[in-house]
Amino acid sequence: MRLSRILRPRLEATAHCDLPCGVYDPAQARIEAESVKAIQEKYQGNDDPVFRERAIEIKEQRSDLVKHHLWVLWTDYFKPPHFEKYPELHELFNKATKKAGGGPGGTKSSVDPKDGQELLDYIAQIDKIFWETKQAA
Repeated sequence: MRLSRILRPRLEATAHCDLPCGVYDPAQARIEAESVKAIQEKYQGNDDPVFRERAIEIKEQRSDLVKHHLWVLWTDYFKPPHFEKYPELHELFNKATKKAGGGPGGTKSSVDPKDGQELLDYIAQIDKIFWETKQAA
């Protein structure tokens, strides 16, 4: 009993993949962002307060997932040579994750489908660069 307590890890870490798996794709962020925009559109077309409350809750969850998938790409997939070749990449990820966040104009706090589309546009730019780097590898 004492030995297991002594050997027990004191800090637990989690990651996208414990292997690491090496499987990355902006499609994960895009799919969640498409869901966010669709929810924003459905919210605009429905006056039922119960529906709207549920829509906001789900939209906020999906926005968080967009941020998660973007962060995984930003911090795990893209490496210094990518950032040298594509100097706009850091700013693009910064804008995209902020757009998925809860600040002004962020999809987590906005019910305007225009904000959802802007998020999708950022992800499309990241996607283009991602596939260029995959082809070069």
